[in-house]
Amino acid sequence: MFKVKLHGGKTMEVEESMYWHTTSHIMAQAVKRLFPSAKITIGPSIENGFYYDFDVEKPFSEEDLSKIEEEMRKIIKEDLEIERFELPRDEAIKLMKDKEEPYKVELIENLPEGEVISFYKQGEFTDLCRGPHLPTTGAVKAVKLLSSSGAYWRGDEHNKMLQRIYGISFPKASELDEYLNMIEEAKKRDHRKLGKELDLFFFDETAPGMAYWMPKGFKMMNILIDLWRKEHEKRGYLEFSGPQLNSSELWKTSGHWDHYKEDMFILTDSDGKEQALKPMNCPNAIKIYASKLRSYKDLPLRFNDIDVIHRNEKSGQLNGLFRVRMFRQDDAHNFITEEQVGSEIKDIIEIAKYLYGIFGLDFELTLSTRPDDYMGDIELWNKAEANLREVLDELCGKDQYRINEGDGAFYGPKIDIKMKDCLGREWQMGTVQVDFQLPLRFNLSYIDSNGEKKVPILVHRALFGSFERFIGIITEHFAGAFPLWLAPIQVKVLPISDNQKEYAQIIVEKLEKEGIRVELDDRQEKIGYKIREAQLQKVPYMLILGDKEKEANAVGVRARKEGDIGQMKYEDFLSKIQEEIDTKKL
Repeated sequence: MFKVKLHGGKTMEVEESMYWHTTSHIMAQAVKRLFPSAKITIGPSIENGFYYDFDVEKPFSEEDLSKIEEEMRKIIKEDLEIERFELPRDEAIKLMKDKEEPYKVELIENLPEGEVISFYKQGEFTDLCRGPHLPTTGAVKAVKLLSSSGAYWRGDEHNKMLQRIYGISFPKASELDEYLNMIEEAKKRDHRKLGKELDLFFFDETAPGMAYWMPKGFKMMNILIDLWRKEHEKRGYLEFSGPQLNSSELWKTSGHWDHYKEDMFILTDSDGKEQALKPMNCPNAIKIYASKLRSYKDLPLRFNDIDVIHRNEKSGQLNGLFRVRMFRQDDAHNFITEEQVGSEIKDIIEIAKYLYGIFGLDFELTLSTRPDDYMGDIELWNKAEANLREVLDELCGKDQYRINEGDGAFYGPKIDIKMKDCLGREWQMGTVQVDFQLPLRFNLSYIDSNGEKKVPILVHRALFGSFERFIGIITEHFAGAFPLWLAPIQVKVLPISDNQKEYAQIIVEKLEKEGIRVELDDRQEKIGYKIREAQLQKVPYMLILGDKEKEANAVGVRARKEGDIGQMKYEDFLSKIQEEIDTKKL
């Protein structure tokens, strides 16, 4: 919520979305003043700020953005009253035709019959909008236009390319300054930039949305997977692997064919039958469950897997490791009885607390409820949502968690895990979904204590979300300076001259025997250059070896955090880093 000062000194609290949407209209008004031939389209608020799409003759330049921003400040200073009015459909269309705004005409024509058609007017500018808005333009204080880019009308690549301007605004200049500083820091931490610099991963135009993992990056991936495996084995999870390609019949039974087909990679086999690369693992986990007769004594039965999955994301939505077409989901599907729902979800949240705690990450829980395209019996949906509310009431306290209406999966409600990083940015991480539908569609059963067949409940859950996305997030969270236990190279050994090469090799071999990930830099370069390079690679520890260290059977220790620590006996250094690795200190 923003606390907004109004004319006359009054204040009011408003949602950020209202504040930013009002600012998008101010921006559109400024563009129309400076570029009268521009055609306006849509300008919503988004998670951080707003944008507006324009049909203009040429892309906006940096100079254009500066002029638009200056004009916005004039409109804000004018403190124009913002008025709402409604019109019948034919009058609304006429108004927009008179103003030569074809995109607005198209939007009105596509509205359902009987829909209220409302407009907002500020000075000479009128826009089709359902609102709500601030009472005056003067209620907006600090504004900044961030960037411009191309965007297809209605996100369809077959439509005309428009020009989109992104911006942000706040009630106080200090809040804007704080946000812009955060943006600058975020640029330095961009995981795509760091991925290349640290030799972890990269993307290539020959495989959009699919990362190439370099040896160092893949080493880190496997460290995470190993941690994940061990913690799940302790808790009774059973890892399996399933096919990458399944017949369309499987996806039709699961409901994904009807609800998710456009996001699947569809192939045709030699017999002319349609198949799909799996976009999720649930149907394969179900097949594992259904492969034999199950008893109530077997439940809960927890199957986890990290098979590669594929999703045909639109090219414009791809975003480094955050939005990809190929990834490894840290997946599990738990088959339980109705009585086990509460305890099972609590156990899953406990695993999440433990895993996130290792990285120093805090998270919040959100309940996502029934969507419009839900599948199955509404009574089962109500029961599932009631179960999740009861668990969240106990874990978080009644009314102490967020509710995201209509954002559940098509087969069941879910608890979403949302994490904040060191910059205060919120990330959608894992999810816990209670599913009464798929067990029915696949005719799953178990034999209860009375010898009767019962239908199990399926809990879908992922905690990191995917290993790729999680690595992207923690790369930015740690700015590439990963904790010692996770760093792909933990120690870099730097001999000062050729005189210490043999001793350096001995130290490397000793560390390797202890399972330490170590790299030797014995190039003919000055020691200062080697240290700077190791620092740029964000290696946690450097061992500088000169004649003094060689004679004393010691190592000169330089740490990424503390700087020069000084000379230590090799055994003391080994004990120090082993303790740090074992306790997973940050």
